Amino acid sequence: MAAKSEFKVSMEDRKQTYVIIPAYNEETRVRPVIEAIADMGFKIILVNDGSSDGTLDVLKDVQMKYPENIFIYSHVINRGVGLAMQTGFEAVLKHNPKYIVNIDADGQHSVDDLERVLEPLIAGRAEAVIGVRSLSDMPKSKNFGNSVMNILTHIFYGVNVSDSQTGFRALTRSALDKISINAQGYLISSEFIREINDNNIPFEEVTIETIYTPETQAKGTNYKVGIKILFTMIRHKLFD
Repeated sequence: MAAKSEFKVSMEDRKQTYVIIPAYNEETRVRPVIEAIADMGFKIILVNDGSSDGTLDVLKDVQMKYPENIFIYSHVINRGVGLAMQTGFEAVLKHNPKYIVNIDADGQHSVDDLERVLEPLIAGRAEAVIGVRSLSDMPKSKNFGNSVMNILTHIFYGVNVSDSQTGFRALTRSALDKISINAQGYLISSEFIREINDNNIPFEEVTIETIYTPETQAKGTNYKVGIKILFTMIRHKLFD
């Protein structure tokens, strides 16, 4: 478990930090996540990715409580986390952010780590941050899959990272202006790392806490998704 950060983000920086949260069928889990982030004074870009449950109703209900902090964008159909993040990136540029964070909607990330991942950006040591989960705390199936994806990310993109599939990342506005995300699904995690490497964007890894539940363990990069990502990486390597 990551130690609690001693660093505190100023209120001025909180007002200029936008947290992008893609959400798909998260009606039972998303409310405490966005309420906790809004209570901390951060702005939130919510992307409802064509949810078929009551997710959008929950988002609108919480927005009424924090009208100055929450902005909602919706896909009519489910388009995948990659395209949801693209929508989030396009939307956040309308608000002229200073810092941008991406976090999952299902509660697997601790919102207390927001300050931890922002610290290298605010201190000026990095323009991008990757939140790294502890492999020792990770369920065995996810540990193995993540290790394989780390190796593939190194082979195809030439970058060594400790957690290539993390959904917790942060970057400055200038870094966002330099990268181009085109992935539709979970390839976005590796593509993000490729983009910061190809654009010579200085980055740091920061240890984060991950909260595993049966629901969060069932999501993310499984074997089938991993194979699709592998073939996409090969295609990019050969034809891009």
